[in-house]
Amino acid sequence: MVDIREVPEADIDRALELAYLVFHDRPEKEGRERHHDMLRHCVRIGAYEEDAIVGFMAAHDFRLSVPGADLPCPGLTFVSVTPTHRRRGVLTALMGEMMRRAGAAGSPIAALWASESAIYGRFGYGSATQGATIEIDSTRPLALRIDPDRRPLRLVDPGDAVAVVGPYHEAARATRAGRPTRTAWRWTEEWLPEEDEEDEELGPPRIIVLGDPGEPIAGYVLYRTKAESSETGAGSVRTPGLVQVYELEADTPAVAAALWECLASLDLTGKVSAWGRPADDPLLHFAADRDQVRVTAVFPALWLRLVDVAAALTGRSWAAPVELVLELTDVRVPANAGLFRLKAGPAGAAYEPADGQAPDLTLDVRELAACYLGGTRAVELVAAALVVEHTPGAAATLDAGLRTELLPHTADEF
Repeated sequence: MVDIREVPEADIDRALELAYLVFHDRPEKEGRERHHDMLRHCVRIGAYEEDAIVGFMAAHDFRLSVPGADLPCPGLTFVSVTPTHRRRGVLTALMGEMMRRAGAAGSPIAALWASESAIYGRFGYGSATQGATIEIDSTRPLALRIDPDRRPLRLVDPGDAVAVVGPYHEAARATRAGRPTRTAWRWTEEWLPEEDEEDEELGPPRIIVLGDPGEPIAGYVLYRTKAESSETGAGSVRTPGLVQVYELEADTPAVAAALWECLASLDLTGKVSAWGRPADDPLLHFAADRDQVRVTAVFPALWLRLVDVAAALTGRSWAAPVELVLELTDVRVPANAGLFRLKAGPAGAAYEPADGQAPDLTLDVRELAACYLGGTRAVELVAAALVVEHTPGAAATLDAGLRTELLPHTADEF
């Protein structure tokens, strides 16, 4: 008999051992200590069989930027079930308890990054944002179609980075949906550790900001570098190094152009690689040579769950008038299922039962979650036969209301 209950602090190391088993990981002492410290600040749910932990799940206490608002949103992490207890309802029980707690705490949404995409759709999570990997050939100057901002660039000591770029990042969160809050701990331990946990050959974090002295910064970039080498029959031969970009934020395209130009001009490097960039990154338009600036991968990033659909829909802003009857299915949270009339617009939104009325759209909560931040269009889901459109134009109407100026995006993996 499996018992679902809170994991006390004394059991954190045992829960981590389960996670390391499932994810085939074996961190060094420093990594283990960082994970332990992180989980101390998370909600922790375990599946116990007698005294053994056979399943585990934790949740960060985040707020997530949504169009026009900032909503409480637990960020699920370290989701793991021991190999001996798979397909026995352990993950379902953990998910159910976490959603119950989220609802009780007044969190209308929940989020995660999926290690395996096939798992989480059945729990009502939809892929709500995309990330792109962009590579720049920096063996030659970066060709641009616009003039970069020529205000001064300066390096910031990593120890001062939270104070300098933290407020800028917090303000930038409001410009794009899908971005979780960052505590000082997350800045220090997740974004600015001396060593990169996944690639020990990368150097320490570097931060460059743009702006006149004494004035607020207009943008920043966080990156690391490494010198690469290749083996030949004659021995080791040095090759141009790598600039690995973690985050770049800018007030204007001209500021972004200045930062990208600076990265591409770093001595002894030949490639700039930026993982998890927004799919609508302005660089892809103002780069003069798209053979020099290439998108090498596009992937699902943040997965979103609407725990309380009514609170989620009425808690965000709407770009255009919408009045539709939605027939919603949700096998995990029955209170979300049924016929509902959505009436929304720039002045606000209402979402109420519409029993007996004919639906304009029929969809599952997973598809509504994918569309919620404005990153997935309902018309595309109709074309994929995942949403049924009973009233012509209903999907386009929903899309117009959900539309955002910028695509939702985050590189905050957790």
